[in-house]
Amino acid sequence: MKEIAISVENMVLRYRKIKKFSIKKQLLSRKKKKNPKDKYFEAIKGISFEVPKGEILGVIGKNGSGKSTLLRALAGIFSPDEGSIDMHGHSISLLSIGVGFQKEMSGRKNIYLSGLLLGFSEEQIKAKEQEIIDFSELGDFIDQPVETYSSGMYSKLAFAITAILETDIILVDEVLSVGDERFKKKSYKKMKELISDDDRTVVIVSHSLSSLLDLCTSVLWMHDGVIKKIGKPEEVIEEYREFMK
Repeated sequence: MKEIAISVENMVLRYRKIKKFSIKKQLLSRKKKKNPKDKYFEAIKGISFEVPKGEILGVIGKNGSGKSTLLRALAGIFSPDEGSIDMHGHSISLLSIGVGFQKEMSGRKNIYLSGLLLGFSEEQIKAKEQEIIDFSELGDFIDQPVETYSSGMYSKLAFAITAILETDIILVDEVLSVGDERFKKKSYKKMKELISDDDRTVVIVSHSLSSLLDLCTSVLWMHDGVIKKIGKPEEVIEEYREFMK
């Protein structure tokens, strides 16, 4: 029996609703009784699944189905309102555009910040620093604030950090198709190298069904905050394609 890397049990995650309001309306509304549930949107509705160590799980679903919310919960950015997530003591990295960098800091400083947050020592990061910079292809821009970067430059640095500072579990959110064509091929090749390690577990959220068919050992289909199906990539993706027609 395979060792389990990720366990999710009856997980519920809610977002607080924020609506426009006037001070007058707010004062009047205090007189009315409200259902506490009216203030929240349930993004994930009691899902359960396990990912064995070394598996590559793809996550698919239409926009707003809860895919990225699930990935951020696995990364520890969001805490479940109900249920539990157990990563079984494994080190985790999240590869996602717009997450994790301090934009006023330089790319170089963000390499160290990201590495430290992933649990690496300063000495370990220093040993990999130049390799990360070379892979990112940012050149002199590595010492410029991240807020000056284009989305392509941002994604290159994010991918380089995750690819070179290898963790036990890699969570990937829609970055396989970002960047110029040459870098796409380079990052795709690197991703295949990373997931070829039988001890590394990967969860990939993507709309690129062909990439998931190529990379994944199983696919989880999210729909409106619940798991509609989980199983072999070709079976789940075929059913998903039919559903989306």
